[in-house]
Amino acid sequence: MARIVAIVSTEAASVMGGGAPVFIETNADDLQKTAFLLEKILDANAHDLKNGSFVLVDHHT
Repeated sequence: MARIVAIVSTEAASVMGGGAPVFIETNADDLQKTAFLLEKILDANAHDLKNGSFVLVDHHT
């Protein structure tokens, strides 16, 4: 089963608490850069939700 390891968003209000770390960026360029950097660091897949948020998922489990 997959596991959410992080969330990156430009909308702090749309991302509520939970078990994963949340990273808030101020613009779309920084959002994408942070998501793709975390993708490499966490060995996870970044999925663009097309609403100003990326979810990073570990599919290895």
